Amino acid sequence: MTLLDAPVYDAARARRRQTMLWTALGVLLAMLIGSWLASGMPVDWPWNWWTHFRGRMTVNQFLSAVESNDLQKAYGIWIHNPNWQQQANTGSYPFSRFQQDWSSNSPDNEYGIIRSHKILAARRSGNVLILGVRINGLKSNTLFLAYDPHDHTLSFSPVELYLGP
Repeated sequence: MTLLDAPVYDAARARRRQTMLWTALGVLLAMLIGSWLASGMPVDWPWNWWTHFRGRMTVNQFLSAVESNDLQKAYGIWIHNPNWQQQANTGSYPFSRFQQDWSSNSPDNEYGIIRSHKILAARRSGNVLILGVRINGLKSNTLFLAYDPHDHTLSFSPVELYLGP
């Protein structure tokens, strides 16, 4: 075949090919926007969105368990071990101290009975995701938790995020 023997231009095939290309790009863009929305609209790189999604999900599960006063389930979420009762408690944050911090009738609990929560902000700092959580609608006393994406545990964050005026 030479240049003078080129095949005839097929307009239907070209249109079909262009339609498939634009459809694929549209689906890819919709998936990208959907994953951004599902991860809580983070201002972060797309490869960190899964960490935001998992961190928000873990904190929501944890605080929902605390709200329902199921501290054993909440502690299992905190240390990422639902079978923690069957193993020796050698951690640095034992369940007795956890109960003092999170029980609704404990004098160490500065929030009282936890009825509601709202995640205000989430930012990566180093290797952890720091989440600012408003408990019971109290604006003055925001809880900052750190989610470690490597071992999926929660801890109190020494770093506080700026949440605005």
